[in-house]
Amino acid sequence: MTQTSPRSVIRGTGSAVPSTVVTNDDIAKIVDTSDEWITSRTGIRERRVLEKDQAASDLARRASERALEDAGLAVEELDAIIVGTCTADYQFPSLACVLEAKLGAKDVFSFDVNAACSGFLNALSVTDMFIRSGRIRNALVVGTDVLSRFLDWQDRSTCILFGDGAGAAVVSASDNGDRGILSARLQTDGSYAETLYIRAGGSKKPATLETVEKREHSIYMNGKEVFKVAVRSMEEISRRVLDEAGICVDDLSLVVPHQANRRIITALASRLGIPMEKVIVNVDRYGNTSAASIPVALDEVRRQGRIADGDIVLLNAFGAGFAWGAAVIRF
Repeated sequence: MTQTSPRSVIRGTGSAVPSTVVTNDDIAKIVDTSDEWITSRTGIRERRVLEKDQAASDLARRASERALEDAGLAVEELDAIIVGTCTADYQFPSLACVLEAKLGAKDVFSFDVNAACSGFLNALSVTDMFIRSGRIRNALVVGTDVLSRFLDWQDRSTCILFGDGAGAAVVSASDNGDRGILSARLQTDGSYAETLYIRAGGSKKPATLETVEKREHSIYMNGKEVFKVAVRSMEEISRRVLDEAGICVDDLSLVVPHQANRRIITALASRLGIPMEKVIVNVDRYGNTSAASIPVALDEVRRQGRIADGDIVLLNAFGAGFAWGAAVIRF
């Protein structure tokens, strides 16, 4: 008898967002904009901003503890912690190592994946490969970002878009071939690297008084180019994973997309032929939380009882790099 590879099943989820709410009206007090302007172009009404004495790992810890509790898994049972983030506490060590210590995990390996807004999907896909290979049984997969720390609050084209948050999932091996990740794909195109990036602070342009004065440690984005490539790329990779999984669009129970902009989400749904009632949208409350957006939304819908056993869910994301991906999961 041929032995089949184990499937990666999401056993539990958790999320955490800061308590501080920043509304569009709040932003309109510091830059030339308005609630109507922001809402009509992005769908965002408010976002959460992390307290000054907190870091991305603090949000990640809260989300992780909730995911472990939801899964009924002790931290001692983890084999790996894989974190998607582009706003780690330090340049090194990894946020995953910091989180490992905060959770009190032992005898695990931990590392970060930096794919910006696609970070959680990248971390989930890497975890799936480890589980399918038989190397691990239980992993904590986290998406956490604190982009408010990297915004130019005088640039209305970017400061209106982003918020802070963390989401986590406990992913375990299962021999039930009917459930789990059916297909997952990742893709990048590095020719767009300087379309969405932070210009200074890395080895190419280390921090100096001049880079700080020029506000080069904040996010730069060519929004029109991002929109154009994002919709097309997310559609193509979503169709690919659906085909590989043998799943039709009509078979989907829900779609949980990266929450960048409501216009991107609606355009993607239209191109895929998916009714909006099947598409999860919370960008109005949190803005773009980067790697946290998918796991935060996934945790919300699971706790609302909107995902039942046997439901098929499509995840898709797009971020700086450009880096994008998609996964089909049967719960």
